[in-house]
Amino acid sequence: MCSPAVLDRAYREIEDGRARFGRRSFLAALGASAAGLGASAAGLGVSAAGLGAATAAAAPARAGGDTAAVRADTVIDLTHTLTPQFPVWPGNEQFAMRPVATFDTGRFAVNAMSLWEHTGTHLDAPAHIVRGGATVEALPVRDFVAPLAVVDIAGKAAQDDDAVVTVDDVAAWERQHGPIPPGALVVMHSGWEARLADPARFVNADALRIPHAPGFDRDAVRMLVHERNVVGLGVDTLSLDRAGDVGAHVELLGAGRYGIEAMANLATVPPRGATVVVGAPKHAGGTGGPCRVLALV
Repeated sequence: MCSPAVLDRAYREIEDGRARFGRRSFLAALGASAAGLGASAAGLGVSAAGLGAATAAAAPARAGGDTAAVRADTVIDLTHTLTPQFPVWPGNEQFAMRPVATFDTGRFAVNAMSLWEHTGTHLDAPAHIVRGGATVEALPVRDFVAPLAVVDIAGKAAQDDDAVVTVDDVAAWERQHGPIPPGALVVMHSGWEARLADPARFVNADALRIPHAPGFDRDAVRMLVHERNVVGLGVDTLSLDRAGDVGAHVELLGAGRYGIEAMANLATVPPRGATVVVGAPKHAGGTGGPCRVLALV
């Protein structure tokens, strides 16, 4: 996600509605510090303190204390293996890789890779849709270690290719599992991964080459950002939005948060209680990029 036509529409929406995208009062004085990663014999320990970037669309720091200790008995990979056959948004180039050095010609093996940023399991930075928004290297690193909340809409997605996570879905999740923790990454599990063996069915494009797949409803995104203070949202499809829409991108990235698209193995993660670690890309000026996402359970 996304094609130039979709991005043009998003720019227009942002310009029309920029006044809705408030910035937290602390952004003017947002600073940076980072603590290291640690591991204990009892399990994997991770601590991260905040790293901020005072840009027009910088992501806000997570709510809560300055550090978060995490231990895990199980680590689940939420990342798809990237291959030349992995589905991409219509019009985007496929991932490609070729050897440029081999053991037949020298002491090392090296491949050259070619890909668009938004390929495979990948992160969307605010700059993907906000002119002048934060790029990948400017996102606060402490937001890449967060409580994970998985909202399952696989049942209705099986009946409706354009199903979305709604405010009612979030309310139902909270009635069953308790409030979404501040600073969480909230992800949609739609079961779309089952289509991956058939890339055309995973993209599910219509005659106009518009993909049809589940995503987040705009109102739900607005609520999760402004009332639950999420650091980001994730989906197991190619886009945060359902077909022909850009509202989820506008609300999420316009508020300085990040998105993760094409996530894997969400059926194996509990709805609540896991911690997510996002190995985000860090190339200067990046609007996003492939990432390694892990769930610590």
